[in-house]
Amino acid sequence: MERHSVKEFSGFIGGPRRKDRAAIILAGGEGTRLRSLTNLISGDDRPKQFCPIIGGRTLLDITHERISQSFEPDEIYFSLTEKHEKYFGRSLWKVRSERKVVQPENKGTAPAILYSVLKIAAQTPDATIAIFPSDHYFSDDSAFMRHVESAMSSIEHDKSAVVLLGIEPDTAEASYGWIEPADSLFGSVSGSTSRVNRFWEKPTVGVAKKLMSIGCLWNSFVMIGKASAFIDMFTDRLPELFRMFAAAGRAFGKQDEAAVIRSIYSWIDDVNFSSEVLEHSSNRLLVTRVSDVTWSDLGEPQRVLGTLTDLGLQTEWMQALAA
Repeated sequence: MERHSVKEFSGFIGGPRRKDRAAIILAGGEGTRLRSLTNLISGDDRPKQFCPIIGGRTLLDITHERISQSFEPDEIYFSLTEKHEKYFGRSLWKVRSERKVVQPENKGTAPAILYSVLKIAAQTPDATIAIFPSDHYFSDDSAFMRHVESAMSSIEHDKSAVVLLGIEPDTAEASYGWIEPADSLFGSVSGSTSRVNRFWEKPTVGVAKKLMSIGCLWNSFVMIGKASAFIDMFTDRLPELFRMFAAAGRAFGKQDEAAVIRSIYSWIDDVNFSSEVLEHSSNRLLVTRVSDVTWSDLGEPQRVLGTLTDLGLQTEWMQALAA
């Protein structure tokens, strides 16, 4: 497989070089599994990341605030979808346009991540990039971001690797993805980092119990790596998708960028980053054990209700739901 230097994509956007770190918040999804709940809360069909589910703030705002503990405003990028502008326009009105990576339509996590990574690499070729979903709850944001900082430091010692943050489970959750770490001397210690042995996507309850008993972790889908490491995974696993976006690189930051990207999205199918890239790249991956933070993927109504109940929060829409 032909290797591509990340420097190939530098110089396409004007302006000064930023620091060699960046964060991407993935906020372009449709949130269909939570649609009935978000409709009850907001009265419309907005995706969950734009819905005030916890404490009157949207999940996107909460995620942005969490990440801002470690990243400066000009280091944070948002992967968005054009038709959601009426929802994100107000909360992101202070964000400069070049940090809003707006897709013409949602075609899955793989195009969203690739487009965002190449936009960052075009200006900061050696960037260490942290990627975050926008629909998660953490019991201690500061503690979690300390794990992110630790992972970003560890990347400097292995620039070809991507580090996933794996959450130590408290239940045998069958609807989560699981990471099986390779055996290591300190693998059971919080903050320890191990190689990834394999992934288990939404196992049965029986398998989940077995995974929990042998020290496997929930996949938070928070990942940290050099831009070049993400690019290498795409060239290996999705070479055609990579070539299309790479060819569009010379339009980045120019007037015809939107038209070029729209053309690409009209050709591609939905592509899931987890199933098409991560699950086939375990030899490149590390996982850091996070055991001092409670986490929930707010992707289903019962998880939202469970999280709010654990927090002792009672909202009007929860009362209406119980009535």
